[in-house]
Amino acid sequence: MPKRRILSLWFPRLAAERALRLARGALEGPLAVVEERANMQVVASLDAAGEAAGLRLGQPLRDAHAVCAGLATRSRDPAGEAAFLTALRRWAGKFSPWVGEQAPDGLMLDLTGCAHLFGGEAALLEQAEADCAAMGLSLRAGLADTPGAAWALARFAGQAAGSERSGDAIDQEARATRSRAGKRRHWTRGGAAPGLAATGAGAPRIAPPGKAYGALSPLPVAALRLDPDTVAQLNRLGLRRIGDLLGQPRAGLARRFGKGLVHRLDQAMGSAPEPVSPARPERRFAVRLTLPEPIGLRADLLAGIDRMLPRLCAGLEAAGQGARQVRLEAHRTDRAAEAITVGLARPGNDPARIRPLLELKLDGIDAGFGIDMLRLEVTRAEPVHARTAVGHMQAGQTARTRLEDGAALDDLLGRLGARVGMEAITRRHPAASHIPEKTAQVLAAAWSEPAGAWPAPAAPRPLLLWPPEPVIAPDAPDLPAGFRWRGRDRAAVAAAGPERIAPEWWLDDPAWRSGVRDYWAVTTRDGDRLWLFYAHGATMSPGWFCHGRFA
Repeated sequence: MPKRRILSLWFPRLAAERALRLARGALEGPLAVVEERANMQVVASLDAAGEAAGLRLGQPLRDAHAVCAGLATRSRDPAGEAAFLTALRRWAGKFSPWVGEQAPDGLMLDLTGCAHLFGGEAALLEQAEADCAAMGLSLRAGLADTPGAAWALARFAGQAAGSERSGDAIDQEARATRSRAGKRRHWTRGGAAPGLAATGAGAPRIAPPGKAYGALSPLPVAALRLDPDTVAQLNRLGLRRIGDLLGQPRAGLARRFGKGLVHRLDQAMGSAPEPVSPARPERRFAVRLTLPEPIGLRADLLAGIDRMLPRLCAGLEAAGQGARQVRLEAHRTDRAAEAITVGLARPGNDPARIRPLLELKLDGIDAGFGIDMLRLEVTRAEPVHARTAVGHMQAGQTARTRLEDGAALDDLLGRLGARVGMEAITRRHPAASHIPEKTAQVLAAAWSEPAGAWPAPAAPRPLLLWPPEPVIAPDAPDLPAGFRWRGRDRAAVAAAGPERIAPEWWLDDPAWRSGVRDYWAVTTRDGDRLWLFYAHGATMSPGWFCHGRFA
């Protein structure tokens, strides 16, 4: 069995270079991606120009602007960066089928048995670097027998072990410790292995099989993926390189620094297992129909759909999934592609529910000189569960009727959504608020259930509500006998009220800065039933307003 070989890919400028890719050449000069830490904006990622300008990660944004006046900034987008890393994982699948993500900016590949397909390990790394250069990405790679060693080589190869302090104190402390480590540092315990460079700018990033000790020995202890506090303690004791740790008694290291240090050391050297966990592949539901002769008639497209849709729905049903969004692609003979997308109000895997929606939008496909391939794909799927009506005969019949009525409503929503869009069809649900305009919330009909019984309000509410409109009337809380609204004089012949409504004191709502309101249901001589209120005034002046109209 071939020895295990692990490749670590590190994208040190992932966030900044992603922002440059999104700008498509519109950004010039140094770029910094910033994020908020402890109520302060700091630099989270830099491009090559930013690093050349002397900026550093973790630097406060105000200091970065002081150093580089022409610095361009973008806010960090963790979700977008994660999606970009997932796209890079799919790209890395060309080198190995076993690829795992290491958020936020790394990938881990198991190359066992794969390197010879690219002409060897060095040629594979050159291919990966060339691909990343073409994509505008910086890449550092490390290849070794273990994930820990590959991770360390990708990030720390060529870096000399430094210290946190300077002066004679550093040379005077822990001399005995370093002396013992130097005496025991055989190549099997961290010394330089035969034929392997130790350090320097040209340090190799490929550790030959079985040479992990020599490859990791000159690297800083931070390459073991330790927390900063442990690294600082080790540096204070003079243990700055991994080779210094390899010459120390394990029991003493575990006693002083905990088992985590020894475990990381064992993982890097291969004494402790560390698997590469690839992401679970997304389950896709799609069918394709290749045609011997180009087609272009509507009837031919429907015939192709009738052949593909049952197979697609059978796959959905076997997986316990239902289609929520379906995409039909028509590939033409001139290599152009036409596509339509339909949505369902409820996830389903019944061809009879999906076919009419596709038929409604077939007019949006331009066949051109002919279509030679059709592809049907479920772009959004959700789990579905079988619904069975149980109980006595009458109760079972009632349940079946309710389920059938619900399916009919879902089909109606789907057909309307195919015309105007699913998001354009909404329904209202009651909301727990005494503010008139907040007693209902608007939800998308396709992603919500019908509302139950609406709670009865304390007083009648108008059929129509609009933003409060000024009413010309005496500035007094008493209901006026006459007033002027929308350019016409009105006379009140009947009124009911007042109903006092106070604003939500825990919110600063601009519409309620007029303070407490007294509402009246007023019937005018013209027959209109208006909903007037007197605002007692708060941060805004008091006065009379019209808020709605009764049926």
